[in-house]
Amino acid sequence: MNEKYWSPYVAGFVLGLVLLATFVIMGRGLGASGALMRVTTYAVDQVSPQHVDNNAYFSKYAGGDTPALKDWLVFEIIGVIVGGLLSGMLAKRLRFKTEKGPNITVPFRLAFAFLGGGLMGFGARLAQGCTSGQALTGGATLALGSWAFMMTMFAAAYAIAYFVRKQWI
Repeated sequence: MNEKYWSPYVAGFVLGLVLLATFVIMGRGLGASGALMRVTTYAVDQVSPQHVDNNAYFSKYAGGDTPALKDWLVFEIIGVIVGGLLSGMLAKRLRFKTEKGPNITVPFRLAFAFLGGGLMGFGARLAQGCTSGQALTGGATLALGSWAFMMTMFAAAYAIAYFVRKQWI
């Protein structure tokens, strides 16, 4: 089946316009890990509100009368999920399947994806920003740390690709 996708140049240009719009409208750039932190804080607040109120880390995101989910990043991520779902439905590409190479089983592929996602999420909290926040927003503002992050991320991905390539060929 020959599927038509957007040109990566057009998609990159549109993403740049979206990033510019977030700067103009919201006064800040794109990101995702902040939304996950707010959802986590909300869940902890439901179980133990005292812990959120008395914890310096969690209290930055919620506590007292400040609702954890009242942040534009939460709505951004909801929009990304809904937009992706609608896009897949409209393009008739919405399927449940696991992309994998011939030399790996579905359970291993899912385990590696979960492990990799967990490591990226942990790293995002350590770096105080995810790849979209660091690379897109920080890169657009010419932040030196963000450019160092992007170069390191691409170099590490290229180095690791050597060890996992046999799973895909």
